[in-house]
Amino acid sequence: MSTPPDGLPTYRVLTGPDDEAFCRRVSEALALGYRLHEGPAVTYNGERVIVAQALVWPGAGAGTP
Repeated sequence: MSTPPDGLPTYRVLTGPDDEAFCRRVSEALALGYRLHEGPAVTYNGERVIVAQALVWPGAGAGTP
């Protein structure tokens, strides 16, 4: 498949608390065919650890893994 399914963008950033729900969202994107773009960004908001993970669709733009 040359484009992501369901009209999804070729570049996505998923964010949320570092919990099972966030990990499942990333896992679902990987199962669709997205690839991780670099490592995650992690911060602490005073209560919880918040994670951001960029994902790209393979072949989307020059230099994309």
